[in-house]
Amino acid sequence: MNALPLAIRISLTIVVITAAGFDLRYRRIPNWLNLSGLLLGVGLNAVFFSWHGTVAATEGLLLATAVYLPLYLLRGMGAGDVKLMAAVGALVGPEHWLEILIGTAFGGAAAAVIYAWLKGRLSETACNLYFLVKDLIQLRAPHKTNPELDFRNPASLSMPHGVVIATASIGFIVLNLFTTNLLQNLIR
Repeated sequence: MNALPLAIRISLTIVVITAAGFDLRYRRIPNWLNLSGLLLGVGLNAVFFSWHGTVAATEGLLLATAVYLPLYLLRGMGAGDVKLMAAVGALVGPEHWLEILIGTAFGGAAAAVIYAWLKGRLSETACNLYFLVKDLIQLRAPHKTNPELDFRNPASLSMPHGVVIATASIGFIVLNLFTTNLLQNLIR
């Protein structure tokens, strides 16, 4: 596992923490922030890794978009979340982005269960999850059969996904540094 250059780690940290703050306060992530993350990702990877870095940044951006865009189209999340993950992909590349995605998925699932429980809507959320999976298996958009499955519906239970992305990204940075240092010490 390669340690990311310090400038990329700092940029990733600033982008995701700022996004989490905006998402918590305003329930949106501004385009200027996501665009800054994209430009920093492509630019810094080009500086540190030349053409290979530019390609990796573009692959990370495209992979993140390919995974997250369907969730937006199914009205499961906002466009800002998709653009934030694209910026994260541009910063860290496709391999590291997959690691962040896994952390985001597990962290998001745990946070969703806790959030639903705290809001007193755990059983309702479990039922909605059943209908969501059922609709997806039948190739139907879940929000068309159950309006509560549309994140834009005021009655739906939604949480700021930018916070989950930020937590997983910071966790990735810490884990990446720890494992890289551990491997370097074992080799010596």
